[in-house]
Amino acid sequence: MAQRRPWEVEDGLWELIEPLLPQVKRRFHHPGRKRLDDRKALCGILFVLYTGIPWEFLPQEMGYGSGMTCWRRLRDWQEAGVWQRLHELLLAKLNAAGLIDWSRAAVDGSHVRAVKGGPKSGPSPVDRSRAGSKHHLITDGGGIPLAVTLTGGNRNDVTQLVPLIEAIPPVRGRRGRPRRRPEMVFADRAYDHDKYRKLVQDKGIQPVIARRGVGHGSGLGVYRWVVEQCFALLHWFRRLRIRWEVRDDIHEAFLSLGCSLICWRRLKIHSLC
Repeated sequence: MAQRRPWEVEDGLWELIEPLLPQVKRRFHHPGRKRLDDRKALCGILFVLYTGIPWEFLPQEMGYGSGMTCWRRLRDWQEAGVWQRLHELLLAKLNAAGLIDWSRAAVDGSHVRAVKGGPKSGPSPVDRSRAGSKHHLITDGGGIPLAVTLTGGNRNDVTQLVPLIEAIPPVRGRRGRPRRRPEMVFADRAYDHDKYRKLVQDKGIQPVIARRGVGHGSGLGVYRWVVEQCFALLHWFRRLRIRWEVRDDIHEAFLSLGCSLICWRRLKIHSLC
């Protein structure tokens, strides 16, 4: 049996995505060319996400339509909130299965080059002031991505600590009020600032942040490594290693879709156990 390619949408995942997609009715008068099947368009989007290939070079023989058709679907579905709702749905399923560790969370930022610039890019202090962007990520204690945001490459990580915590959606899946706050948040020295410690405490979360000027070996790495592992999984998608999109919403769509795929894999592994 031929092995399934990673960009070919599985039946289980498609059953979750299909109800979230906006329905587009075909015109009765002058209907024009038949609309490309949504599942095939999604396969084309995933092919670009996995391989990093430019949209215009999407192979036509694969049957996923043109690159611009897939780009427009990605744009329209991002505007309709499909990817955010998919991420929230998968988080709810993980929470129902008891796979989200709310006892702690880990945050970190990662720089990527923004080749064409655009909104939410800026001169990078780690890349000779070339245009860059930053991915800011917060995960649960087990490395499940709870939220991801995009800023310019010149933004300090600590300024995004509170917005990142606030970006965690209400996670359903269990009885009672939806959960959206971990008990503790772990961070490295880049987040060392008493002002932001106080802001985090005001939200009922205990900040555990390494101090500047203190020798290495704080021991916090045994908890923070999960966010670095999640970044490795996220940047395994070649389209996310470098920001090629001028439009920030398109890059954010890829980010959200990547987080959803990581959650789907975790859920699928659990179901096989």
